[in-house]
Amino acid sequence: MPEQWKSSTHLDYPPTLGYSQNAMQTVALTELLGTPVFDTGGVQCGRVSELALAPQEDRSHISTVIVRTKAGNRVLPFSAIGSINGGVYATTPASSWAAVDGSEGLFLLERDLLDQQIIDVHGRKVVRVNDVDLLHETTNNHPALRVNSVDVGVRGAVRRLLKGVLPMMALRTLLNQIPPRNIPWDFVDLIETDPARRIKLKISHDRLAKLHPADIADIVEDLAPEQREAVFQTLDEETAAEALEEVEPKVQKAIVESLDSERAAEIVEEMNPDAAADLLGDLPEERTEQILQEMAPEERQEVSDLLEFKENTAAGRMNTQFLAVPVSATVHDAIEALRNYEGGVESVSTIYLVDSHGTLAGAVPLAKLVLSESTTPLLALTQEPLVSCSPDTNEKEFSELFDKYNLLTLPVVDGHRKLTGIITSDDVISLLRAKL
Repeated sequence: MPEQWKSSTHLDYPPTLGYSQNAMQTVALTELLGTPVFDTGGVQCGRVSELALAPQEDRSHISTVIVRTKAGNRVLPFSAIGSINGGVYATTPASSWAAVDGSEGLFLLERDLLDQQIIDVHGRKVVRVNDVDLLHETTNNHPALRVNSVDVGVRGAVRRLLKGVLPMMALRTLLNQIPPRNIPWDFVDLIETDPARRIKLKISHDRLAKLHPADIADIVEDLAPEQREAVFQTLDEETAAEALEEVEPKVQKAIVESLDSERAAEIVEEMNPDAAADLLGDLPEERTEQILQEMAPEERQEVSDLLEFKENTAAGRMNTQFLAVPVSATVHDAIEALRNYEGGVESVSTIYLVDSHGTLAGAVPLAKLVLSESTTPLLALTQEPLVSCSPDTNEKEFSELFDKYNLLTLPVVDGHRKLTGIITSDDVISLLRAKL
């Protein structure tokens, strides 16, 4: 059994619905499948073959029942159902039920959800669906079915396995002894690999995008290749870039190779230049060129310059996004620069001072700004010693500098002491993790 399908630490899901469920009946999808369907005259015309959602209209309420009849599958709109009680009773004659003519605009619960992998955004994991729990509601004497949760535990699997084998009462007695393991529908992200269908059904990953990039990376690594591609097609570029930086290098490479060049370039542009260069450096040269050609000129130049360096050197690991201000700057100037800075947060723990030629003149820890008056010159707040390294410094040497001086960032300077980039503690941690 795949690791992501096993039971894990219990997680309490926060309430997502604004009403009491006590007066409502819960019914499992697999119990409804095969239920007899009667027309307005009380004649049994077929059995329930599928229940369908129209996500572009309502993500939760069942919109359609697909009825299996002797004449083929027929579409019964839920609005034409009078009651569900030991069977589905329609308020219209069977002759008015249209034949199934494609289901591109419908999400079929058995076909598209049972046995499929989904993302549990609250538990931050990938799980497999064994059954679906539906709420049977009655409003103004009219029935409605709404997806309440998905069953990802043993209970749903046992229900399906023994349905028709044990009498219903005996089966329900057995199921009551098995603890439920359900995920509320509001915490489910669906995975649709067909781009055209994904757009038509308006399936996105807005819930997933709200997680920490490291959690998104863990989830993505548990998905099949085509599912990973589907996720990265719908995440916004910034979120996709942050998550991609957290993914294992082999998976990272596979994801980018699966995307078209334009989409890959949009994501790579949002990555830190050093991470982008590391990624593109692992791709075939032709593929790297295709992605670079789709990138904006400024980002393309930054990454291209870094690709010239060896990966195991300071230049190969450095980030060209850093915060540098003139040597004459004050605390007020530094704060204004911070407000306008568009780089990653990990690179602003230190503010660097440079002269008119870009020569490194000092380094000021961000924490010192908070404790100083706005008019204080930054030169008065510099930390000593001013530690830096050259572009060709190897990984072992610059890692030792981080350890010796307890650095958060390390400036990289050329032969004229011009500041060309910085190495962050995140870079060193990633480097050390890769060697474990």
